[in-house]
This record gives sequence, structure tokens and C-alpha cells, in this order.
Amino acid sequence: MISIKLPTRSSLITVMSGAAVKASKCLLRDFSELENLQVSIKSNQNFVTSADLRADGIIKAELLHARPAYSFLSEESEEIIGEDSSCRWIADPLDGTVNYMHGFPHWAVSLALEKDREIVAAVTYDPVKNEMFWAEKGGGAYLNDRKIRVSGRRSMSEALISSEMPQTFAKKSGLKIRRTGAITLDMAYLAAGRTDVLYLAPNSNLWDIAAGMLLVKEAGGVAADEKGNPTAIYEEIAIMANINLLPLAARD
Repeated sequence: MISIKLPTRSSLITVMSGAAVKASKCLLRDFSELENLQVSIKSNQNFVTSADLRADGIIKAELLHARPAYSFLSEESEEIIGEDSSCRWIADPLDGTVNYMHGFPHWAVSLALEKDREIVAAVTYDPVKNEMFWAEKGGGAYLNDRKIRVSGRRSMSEALISSEMPQTFAKKSGLKIRRTGAITLDMAYLAAGRTDVLYLAPNSNLWDIAAGMLLVKEAGGVAADEKGNPTAIYEEIAIMANINLLPLAARD
């Protein structure tokens, strides 16, 4: 019988994945309620906002309980400056809010740990599909217990492209473009080889791309500015791809 060695998750990844799963239970319960929610658009938005804030509170409590001295940055609450300012949790409690609000099952919880201004651990969890994407600096990227890599495609005509700005490619024929409404999952899918190129909107928020930056890097991908120059500065990132497609994906 062949023995398969499963990857060992560090204490950091265990804490982060546990926080993501706990918050997701709350989000999944409310998501199921949306199907039966016959209310105005305004009330629907308020319902989703409440779910988002509850998830934020759960994540904050879990992460700061595990590492109380760390700072905490989230899309949904004021930043907390901890005693150890060199380490910062970064959280997006609900990415894909519009999808969530419409009962469209494509959204995620995304968490990252920044140390000395570098992302060193990442978790992006899709609770609907029960897919946990995770990575640590120097340790590779994983989907649940399987190691993942970016695709090896070399032709843009063969590539599946994910973009926050599909209108940019409206006049170009032959390109297969997708806009999913959840940038954290776009980056996770790129890391897993499900897509081949990702175009991001300018000046993305850190909580939107922090986890994905590490997932893509540890899966062998590259982040670059719009001219194709590799960069680790999150505000500059406009393209993510494998190394073969990066020169072809750079914008003129």
C-alpha cells in the first residue's frame, strides 16, 4: 500500500484556517437565509453588511486571541496597532459581497499575516465548495492537502484570463475572459492553475490581494506592474501570471 504524506500545517496556518472556518459558519447560515429573504434592496444590503461585520468580529477575536500583540487590519473595522507593530493580521471577512447578496455561490474569506512588511502566511477559504487555499513563505501553496502550481501555458490564445476590467478586452477577439466578482478567489484559482492570467484594477486594497500575492508567488507565479515589470508593491500590481505568459500579458 502506497503511503501518501500529507503537508504539515504550521500553528499559524492552523489558527488562520480555524478563524476562516469559524467565520464562514456564520456567513453560510446567513447565505442560506438570503434565498428566503423577500425584502427591499436596501434591507438586503443591510442584512449582508451585518453578516460581514459578524464575520469580521469572529476573525478578529480568533486571531488576536492567538497572537494578542499583533496589529490587525480589516476592510470592515478600524485598524488596531498592536504592541508588536512588525506583525499584522490582514483580513477580508467577505470578498465577493455582491455575489453573496444575490445568492451567487462564489465568495470567500481571505486572511494574511504580514511580518516586516512582507506577507508570510495566507489563507483563502471558499466555504461553499469547502476549498481551503493556503501558503507560507518558502513552503509552497496548497489547496486543502494538495500542492498546487500555476499553469504552464505559453499562448494567450489558449489562456483563460480573469480580469476585474473585462471591458479592457472588448475589442480583442479570441481571448477567453472571465470576471467572477471575487478577486481573492481569482488569485487562488490562478495559483491552482485553473486560470492563466489575472488583470487587477489599479491601486487594489491590501486586504483584497494580500493572501493572493503569497499564494501566487508560492505556486510559481509572478506579480507585475502594467508594463510587465515584477513587483512586490501591492499598489503597483496590475498583472499576475506564469512566467511564460507575463511578457505577453503586459499592457502596451
